[in-house]
Amino acid sequence: MRLAAIETSSDWCSVALWADGEVAGIARRAPNRHSDLALPMLERLLKENRIQLKELQAIAFGAGPGSFTGLRIACGLAQGLALARELPVIGVSSFEAVAEEAAPEDGARVAACIDARMSEIYYCALERRAGAWQEVLAGQCVAPAAAALPPGDGWIGAGSGFAAYPDLFKNLPVKRPEIFPSARAVARLAAPRLAAGEGVDAAQATPVYLRDKVAYTRAELATR
Repeated sequence: MRLAAIETSSDWCSVALWADGEVAGIARRAPNRHSDLALPMLERLLKENRIQLKELQAIAFGAGPGSFTGLRIACGLAQGLALARELPVIGVSSFEAVAEEAAPEDGARVAACIDARMSEIYYCALERRAGAWQEVLAGQCVAPAAAALPPGDGWIGAGSGFAAYPDLFKNLPVKRPEIFPSARAVARLAAPRLAAGEGVDAAQATPVYLRDKVAYTRAELATR
């Protein structure tokens, strides 16, 4: 089984390939350049691994939440590549990708916090059970002060929200603000879903925004 993955929901642009259990990927921090870089990076990765587009069985993408523009880029590229070849598309949550990067072992508990700008974070608490991430607290867009860890021990904090708000969950013993949702994590999470027949038609692929508002208005900026 072979699939390609694209993740552009953060400042990082990344692509990956899953080929019969092996994952290869490229990641580059390049804010606002995702539309220029993602496809050439994928073409380079395919060439380096001697895989042709026609050999792929699916396209996966980082579905969000995250940058509105970045989410549309990844979804659009996935749809374009899949439509031309009649391949299924699999969207993977940014929260799950962050958790997978932080602690990919059963029993792990991850508080995934992504900087949503505008004094808010995207937040979700997840636990890994039987090889899959389960939401303990559903994904939400909230002010950092309104976010609360679920009960229990062993939680790890991961994601850019901890870089933007260092005091977030101040009692957590482990925080990994450098973690970002990567295409490699998306590929690892998408592979078993493809095997289970969970791919959808390219036209049905949609990003997950969690928030409708993109930026402050001029009046709001004037009062800040």
